[in-house]
Amino acid sequence: MQARDKIASAIISSNVVIVGAGPAGLATAIRLGQLGVRRVVIVDRQNFPRDKTCASGISPAGIEVLKELGAYNAVAARSHLIDSVKLALAHERKIRFASQVPQMLVCTRRVLDHLLLDRALEVGSTFVPNFPVNYLLQRGDRVCGVRSVEGSEIHARQTVVADGVHSKFPPERAGRRLIQTIMGWWETVPGRHGELEFVYDRSLRPFYGWRFPESPTVVNIGIGYDNGGSHLNARELFSGFLERHYKDFIATARQIGTWKGQPLSPSFKTTSLTSPGRIVVGEAARIVHPASGEGIYQALHSGKLAAEALHEIFAFGASPSAAFKKYESTCRKVFDRRLRVGRFIQAFIRHGGVEAVSRVLPKNVDLQWNEKVPSEVPEMASK
Repeated sequence: MQARDKIASAIISSNVVIVGAGPAGLATAIRLGQLGVRRVVIVDRQNFPRDKTCASGISPAGIEVLKELGAYNAVAARSHLIDSVKLALAHERKIRFASQVPQMLVCTRRVLDHLLLDRALEVGSTFVPNFPVNYLLQRGDRVCGVRSVEGSEIHARQTVVADGVHSKFPPERAGRRLIQTIMGWWETVPGRHGELEFVYDRSLRPFYGWRFPESPTVVNIGIGYDNGGSHLNARELFSGFLERHYKDFIATARQIGTWKGQPLSPSFKTTSLTSPGRIVVGEAARIVHPASGEGIYQALHSGKLAAEALHEIFAFGASPSAAFKKYESTCRKVFDRRLRVGRFIQAFIRHGGVEAVSRVLPKNVDLQWNEKVPSEVPEMASK
């Protein structure tokens, strides 16, 4: 089935409607197609190609999910390959992890989302762009589809909420907190830029700054920070970070476009992810690493798990409540340990742990890995 620029009629009937065409929603659609579920409709407020403010790193865990979805080869061909990671700590201490083969990817969201959409269409989904969802349709306490701002409706047996950090549609919205980010892009002379750099800076704790290469000539530099109600001036904070860590680099590079910001919504544990007729995935479910802001892997994996739960309902007649309960249980098993580790990392950084460890480290530490980057190396990525 192909993308639709406009809805042919005021009402479409489907098995599944997916709100949001980012990695979480598209992973859900792809996995549903792989499992043979038909009449899957993806809606998004925008059309493609589109830009999304994101550091765009894909960790080894995210790569594994892309392979399962049959999307890895297409994504890798359009990505920048990474074979080393450098942690710039306090007191000028640096730790570098290097590999002889690429272990991570940087793929801009403009490219990644479009490639995932192509894959979703390939396995049978329909895409309806320019469809801003105004509210969820309900019959009693059960969600049964969506309505757009213009009044068009898509009726569905099951609704997937995958519209990211600003979603209004999860069953549980209380207690949301935000990590703020600001980033920019610079063009440099051609060279071998195969290293991600994560930079500890006291002014950002418990978060960090980064430099991610997007190509041999383009570099993304940004910071994550907790505004915490203090009304920090993001531009001043970022300017100070650049002056301290990248003054010489900025002096010889050409800035591309303007600085941009994008909030992330993390949590320390998975919360309620379902209600009758509704299942929530990715950042809409706040499945974002609280210390690093990693979100692409969680988006892809939670979308895959949601699709498998829906498949049990459609293919085997499983009780929706039982399938959804299993989905939530699996998400807790898969994600909550990482989220708890993130909470520990936050506390460690916040209370001076990086400075204490840096004092006893050699000035430069070089390590080799043969298979995967350590699982808790951070990835600042939003959906």
